[in-house]
Amino acid sequence: MTHRFSLRVYYEDTDLAGIVYYANYLKFIERARSEWVRSIGIDQARMKAEDNTVFVVRRVEADYLRSALFDDVLVVDTSVFLATPARLVLDQIVRRKEEKLFVARVTLVAVGAGGRAVRLPAELRRIVPAGG
Repeated sequence: MTHRFSLRVYYEDTDLAGIVYYANYLKFIERARSEWVRSIGIDQARMKAEDNTVFVVRRVEADYLRSALFDDVLVVDTSVFLATPARLVLDQIVRRKEEKLFVARVTLVAVGAGGRAVRLPAELRRIVPAGG
């Protein structure tokens, strides 16, 4: 299952040349992941309040392929690469129309009280079965 998230590049996202500043791609894919989690029915605020559990990024592998520019409309595709009881690995692609601009593989884990790793929430494990 692939989730699609659209966004527009604003002036604040760019450098002096009107090119998206490299770190902002991480913000774009973070927004897309948050919307993906919401779309599958996971309420992160409730998860934190009731279970004191939050998702954190453990690893990001990223390739910058082409530049996005001021006022571009971008789409971020998010799909599950691998799911285990302890981690979730997502592939994320930022596109302008069909042109790939940025690709990332992001590993998420869940942490509980004191920042200790815990199993992914049962609700998520039911929705996203183990495997790749």
